[in-house]
Amino acid sequence: MKPVRKQELKAKLAAQPFQYPLKRQFIEPDWRRFPGWKGVTVAEWESALWQRRHAVKSVAELKAVLGPLLPDDLAESIEKDQKERATMSLLVPPQMLNTLDERDLWNDPVRRYMLAAFRDRHPDWPDHPMASRDSLHEAEMWAVEGLTHRYPTKVLAELLSTCPQYCSHCTRMDLVGNNTAQIQKFTFGTQPKERYEKILEYLRKTPSIRDVVVSGGDVANLPIGQLEGFVSSLLDIPNIRDIRLATKALMALPQHWLQDEVLKGLERISKKARARGVDIAVHTHVNHASQVTPLLGKAVRKLLELGFRDVRNQGVLLRGVNSTSKDLLELCFMLLDHAKVMPYYFYLCDMIPNSEHWRLSLGEAQRLQHDIMGYLPGFATPRLTCDVPFVGKRWVHQVADYDTEKGISAWTKNYRTSIEAEDAEALKRSYVYYDPVYTLPQAGQDYWRKRAALPQPQPTL
Repeated sequence: MKPVRKQELKAKLAAQPFQYPLKRQFIEPDWRRFPGWKGVTVAEWESALWQRRHAVKSVAELKAVLGPLLPDDLAESIEKDQKERATMSLLVPPQMLNTLDERDLWNDPVRRYMLAAFRDRHPDWPDHPMASRDSLHEAEMWAVEGLTHRYPTKVLAELLSTCPQYCSHCTRMDLVGNNTAQIQKFTFGTQPKERYEKILEYLRKTPSIRDVVVSGGDVANLPIGQLEGFVSSLLDIPNIRDIRLATKALMALPQHWLQDEVLKGLERISKKARARGVDIAVHTHVNHASQVTPLLGKAVRKLLELGFRDVRNQGVLLRGVNSTSKDLLELCFMLLDHAKVMPYYFYLCDMIPNSEHWRLSLGEAQRLQHDIMGYLPGFATPRLTCDVPFVGKRWVHQVADYDTEKGISAWTKNYRTSIEAEDAEALKRSYVYYDPVYTLPQAGQDYWRKRAALPQPQPTL
């Protein structure tokens, strides 16, 4: 054995848990590596219309794009999942599909959350016993149809129920997207024009509201004229001081946001906002570093040049996607360094049906928050957040009580939602959130097995 010099030993001992600068390149992967896109030109690729027309909507279309790069067993498992587990139908734009690593599709993080396979799901606990379709009770908190009033000064305006892409873990799976074999979606009872006017009227007569998130669905699926009209009307309401446009498509379909007519509409919105002294920002949803590409960066620069205050990222913590400190830090640095997107929140995946394999326990999230501290600038260090039913966003360390054996956390709040105006006890009680059962010790799993009336698993040798 060769003697190790002191300097070399010191360097090894001083190595940081996370290394910066990143080795990952900021590039647009060559889509022509996929058999189905060998002849696609740059002009076609950068066309929003081409991207929408060629979004993958079935396993057959996925096979046509990937050809022999798609393992047969993976294709079969995705197809089985669509028939037996999926809460969202398949819809993946080429731009997003191009961020897959074709060398190992089974373990690719983007594949894991956009093209869910049956084999991905937890075999014993695909659901938490307390899972529900509208796990955050957003529809219960509608002040008018499509307007969730959870916080005293903030509302969520759900303008539409479609997206240019459907995430398998979508928290709004009860409303958004097409019906699946498992889920008949809720549909709005009023037409868009009537619904938007009712939303605006509620905001006009509720001066305590200053902050509106314009979402859906994804506002990239709203014609720019309709989006501009709605936001312009928001800007006419004196009490509105902050507006946030929510779009995952800034990453998944940046071509949409780079269209001339869209940019012109956004410019008019931004100009009016500045004249009124209102802050307007865009919130996007990027879950893995591989999804940060130059086209995303180009779209963000355009928004910032138009006068948008900020572009922020709200990701979701997903096991096998971004569930390590390395994954999270790499994503945050890619967003910050290359795309000028501010890391903002990472949410614990909500308790919707068939989502258990993605979900992290509260304890895992707390450790992740600890492990990412100190690397990023303070203003760009994301907060890991639990969206507690009937409460809202809470940082993972704000938990009031935590039974780690049963995986039950208790949370408090300091405001009433719109459905608790006459509830004198709303601020005194605690509200619960549940860890995935398979992350619990045996005693905790036994507790939930009995509660869910599931058969005991067969002993293994």
